[in-house]
Amino acid sequence: MKYALILLIAFFTSCEMGVKSELKSKEETKNKRNLASEFKSYWFDGKAELTSYDLEFYRYGEKRKGKAMMIFVTEDFLKDAQVKADSPSESSISVMKLNSLKKFNTGIYPYSIMQSVFLPLEQKTPVLKLTSSVQEWCGQSYAQLNHRKNFEIEAHSYFEGEADSALEIQPTQSENEIWIQIRINPKQLELGEHEILPDFSYLQLNHKKFKSYKAELKQSEGKFIETNLIYKDLGRIVTISQEKNFPYAIEKWKEIEFNSKDTLISSATKIKTLKTKYWQQNSSKYLHLRDSLGL
Repeated sequence: MKYALILLIAFFTSCEMGVKSELKSKEETKNKRNLASEFKSYWFDGKAELTSYDLEFYRYGEKRKGKAMMIFVTEDFLKDAQVKADSPSESSISVMKLNSLKKFNTGIYPYSIMQSVFLPLEQKTPVLKLTSSVQEWCGQSYAQLNHRKNFEIEAHSYFEGEADSALEIQPTQSENEIWIQIRINPKQLELGEHEILPDFSYLQLNHKKFKSYKAELKQSEGKFIETNLIYKDLGRIVTISQEKNFPYAIEKWKEIEFNSKDTLISSATKIKTLKTKYWQQNSSKYLHLRDSLGL
């Protein structure tokens, strides 16, 4: 009787594990990202795409002129350690990374904003990692999101009341990853109303809580594909304009606050794009490439 009970428990346990495994397999199949051959040819060539932009950024009530950069590249990523893998392995996955930078001056002192986003390419899942840093002469702030079971967020700032914090929230779509999603294929973006975690640098600069907000995603097509992200509670609209054909280059963007008589937050227009292995071009003989990017 004892052995029969053990066998019965083992049988039901095995069945339960089999059902869970089958459900997991179906979910993975459902969320699998089918990458087009032109995508693989363009993005898996061992090079990064560097694009420079003329930037306008409103800070302290004045319009500032500066430069922005967007650097897209695919790489192998260690999901557990949450860092770039030195080489592909069984424990690494393929991601697209976006490093975005904005630089402008406010009077005597400069501002520098950099964000890094890592999004899985093989599966349609939320961002794996996100970092955001803001530096200026008064001090600096830094925020990092690690997606393990939940979104684990740590933030550090020189402002009183924001010094050091840590929190966990449920995984959700993030504004930062949308910039990568529309480079993969803007026409596959899920439109409508969603809970979206806003751009980290926006939250830092405006002293907002790190949490998701209700937002609506809209898209239209004319000269460009235009993606609009509308946060009613924040009174903020982000509009991204990109080419209609692959590789869906981002031509320009703008942010406005519609609760403040359509006050512009920032805008940018493309200067130049280079496809290159920039990490191998750190010698002074490559300084001319900065000129070609208009930097």
